[in-house]
Amino acid sequence: MGIKNKIHEGYLYFLTLTVVDWIDVFTRPVYRHIILDSLKFCQEKKGLEVHAWVLMSNHLHLIASAKEGFHLSDILRDFKKFTSRTIVAAIQQEHESRKEWMLHRFHFPANVQSKVTNYKFWQDGNEAKEIHSNEFLQQKIDYIHQNSVRAEIVQEPEHYLFSSAIDYAGGKGLLEILIAD
Repeated sequence: MGIKNKIHEGYLYFLTLTVVDWIDVFTRPVYRHIILDSLKFCQEKKGLEVHAWVLMSNHLHLIASAKEGFHLSDILRDFKKFTSRTIVAAIQQEHESRKEWMLHRFHFPANVQSKVTNYKFWQDGNEAKEIHSNEFLQQKIDYIHQNSVRAEIVQEPEHYLFSSAIDYAGGKGLLEILIAD
C-alpha cells in the first residue's frame, strides 16, 4: 500500500474496496453472501470493527477500525485474499452466464503482476481515508448510506439490505455495527 493511503493503528477509516474493472459481480446473492460471511468472520475472529458499510454491485464501502491488538491493514489484506479466491471459485462452480468473460477480466491483470497468480479480483489499495473529524465521519456515513438511493435501488437508505443504514435508523441489519457518534 502506498504512503498516500497508509493505515495507522487506532483510527477509523473510510475504505473503498473495488472489483477489478468495476465488474458488477455483487448482482448475484451467492457473491454478496461471500462478502457478508467474510466480514462477519473478520469481526468475530480478526478484530474488525464495522461502523458503517454498504455493498454495491462492484464495490464495498466501509467505515472500519480494528480492535486493540489487531491491525486493520492485516485484516483487509486477509479479507481481500480470502474473498478473491472464494468468489473466483464460486464463479467457476456456479451456473454463471458471465463466467468466461469475468474470469478473463480477472485473469488479464493477474498476468501483469508477479505477486498475483491466476486471477486478480480486487483493485490494489483500499482508498483509505482517515476519519479526522465528526463532520467528516457524518459526511462519509451519509455518503455510504445514500449509495443505494443514488443507484436507484431503493427510495430510502434503510430499505437496502446490504447496508448499515437500517442500524442507523434504529433497526437491526445483517452485520454487527458500532454506531459512530
